[in-house]
Amino acid sequence: MANRIKMAMEESILVLRRQGRSYRAIARALGVHRDTVSRYVREAQATAAACIAAVGESKPAIVTAGTGDRDGPESAIVTPGDGDASSPKPAIVTAGNPGQRSKCEPFRDVIDEMLDLGLTAQRIYQDLVADHAFTSSYSSVKRFVRHQTASSPLPFRRMECSPGEEAQVDFGRGAPVVDSNGRRRFPHVFRVVLSHSRKAYSEVIWREQTEPFLRCLENAFRQFGGVPKTTVIDNLRAAVSRADWYDPDLNPKVQSFCRHYGTVILPTKPYTPRHKGKVERGIGYVQDNGLKGKVFKSLAEQNQHLAQWEAQVADHRIHGTTRKQVREVFEQERPFLLALPAGYFPCFQEGQRCVHRDAHVEVEKSYYSVPPEHVGRRVWVRWDSRTVRIYNLRLEQIAIHARTEAGRFSTQPAHLDSRKISGVEMGAEALIARAARIGPKTGEWAKAMIGERGIEGVRVLLGLIALTRRHGTKEIDDACGLALSHGAFKLRTVRQLMERRTEQEQLDFLSEHPLIRDLAEYGELVPVSFT
Repeated sequence: MANRIKMAMEESILVLRRQGRSYRAIARALGVHRDTVSRYVREAQATAAACIAAVGESKPAIVTAGTGDRDGPESAIVTPGDGDASSPKPAIVTAGNPGQRSKCEPFRDVIDEMLDLGLTAQRIYQDLVADHAFTSSYSSVKRFVRHQTASSPLPFRRMECSPGEEAQVDFGRGAPVVDSNGRRRFPHVFRVVLSHSRKAYSEVIWREQTEPFLRCLENAFRQFGGVPKTTVIDNLRAAVSRADWYDPDLNPKVQSFCRHYGTVILPTKPYTPRHKGKVERGIGYVQDNGLKGKVFKSLAEQNQHLAQWEAQVADHRIHGTTRKQVREVFEQERPFLLALPAGYFPCFQEGQRCVHRDAHVEVEKSYYSVPPEHVGRRVWVRWDSRTVRIYNLRLEQIAIHARTEAGRFSTQPAHLDSRKISGVEMGAEALIARAARIGPKTGEWAKAMIGERGIEGVRVLLGLIALTRRHGTKEIDDACGLALSHGAFKLRTVRQLMERRTEQEQLDFLSEHPLIRDLAEYGELVPVSFT
C-alpha cells in the first residue's frame, strides 16, 4: 500500500492543478515526486466522476488546462457540484471500482439502524446474510460501515484575548555567535508575545535554565512597562518540574517569581504547540526576518540587534491577523497591564538538601542548622550573598541564617534538642538557680563556691546537681550548710559529710545478742567476785 500524504498537501496539489500548472511545476513547488502528483490527480478525477455517475447528475465537469500524465496530453479534474438541501444523499461507490455502486446501498437504512444499536461490521454482515439474503462479501460491508461512521475532525477554535490578559513564551534557535578563536556557537532565542497586540520582546541566552529564563521574562515585563495577568509557556524543564495538563508542578523559584510580579504561569498541554500558537509563529518570524543570514561576535551584540529590530521593524509591521500596526495596538493595550513591582525579583540560588544527623544542611561547603524534627528529611534551601533561607517541601520557612564562611557551622540555640544541651552550655547562673531549687543552703553554697573557684566551678555545680539521683534534697542541703559554715568548697567534702551522717544513723546499740550476757547475770557475779 502506498504511503499517504497529509490532507493539506493533497489539497494543495489539486488547487495548483486547477490553476493550470503542470505536474513538474507542482512537484517542484511542493517538494514531492511527479508520480505522487499524478496519482492524486487521477484519484480525484476518478472519485469525482464516480460520484456524478452515482447521483445521476448531469452538471458539466470543471475542466482545467494542463497535462494528463507527466507533461503529456491534457486531462481534466472533475469536481461534482453541490446539491440543494433536498437532494438525496449520494450513493457510496467502492474504492476498487469507482464506477460501481456499493452492494450495501439497498440496505442502507437497515445498516444505519444496526449501527445505532452499536453493532460491529462483522455482526452487521452476519445479520444481513441471515435475515436479508445478502450475497456480497464482508469487505463490502466493512467499507460501507467505515464510510458511514467516518466523521470529519472538529475545527480548531481560535482564542482571542482581551488587552493585558495573556502573554505567550517560547524558545528557538538564535543566530550563530563566533568568538575571537573562531568558535561557532548557537544560542537560544527567547521570545515573549502579548496575545492581544502581538507586541514582542526577544533575547538570546546560552542555556535554557531557570535563572536565565526568569531574567528574560523579567526583562520582557520591564520592556512592556507592565505585567500580563497570565503567562503561557511550554513544559520546559527550567520552569516545570512535572508536566501535567490538569495539575503541573512548577519550579519553586518560578512560583516565587509569579508571586513577586502578580502573574500566573500556565504550562500548555504536553506536545500541543497550538495552545500557544501566537508565539509559535513569532519564533519563526524572528528567525526568518530578524536573524537569518547574520553572524554576531558576542551574545550582547546579538541582543542589541534584536532590540533595534523589534523597535524598528517588528513594532511597525501590519500584523497579518489583526490587520493593524503592532505598535498602535500595543499603546492601547499598555494601560491594561498590571503595574510593575518596585524592585526586581531577588537573585538567589536554590536546591533540595537532606538534613544530616546533626540537624544541619550543607550549602556551598558551609553548614546551617534546622529544627531537630527535620533530621533525615528533605528541605528546600535558597541562598544569596547574605542570607540562607530553609523551607520545608510545602515552602514554609523553617530557618534563616546569615551566610558564613566555608567550613563553618551556623547553629541556632533554638534548633538544639534539650536532651542534647550539656550543663556546661547552660552557664553558671542557670546551674546556681537549679542548685537553689534543692534547698536554700545548697543555693548559698553554690553561689559562694562559684565566687571562690570561678569558671572551674561549673562542673562542680553539675556534680552537686547529680547528687539528687542518689540522695534526698534534705541530706544535700544539710551537708552544704555544714560545708559552708567551715568554708569548704570542694564537692568531695560535701560527699564525705553526707556519708558520715549516713554511717552515724546506722550505729544503733543492741540490747540483746547471743554473745551478750543478760545484766542480771552480771548482778549476781559482782558480789561473788568482791567477797
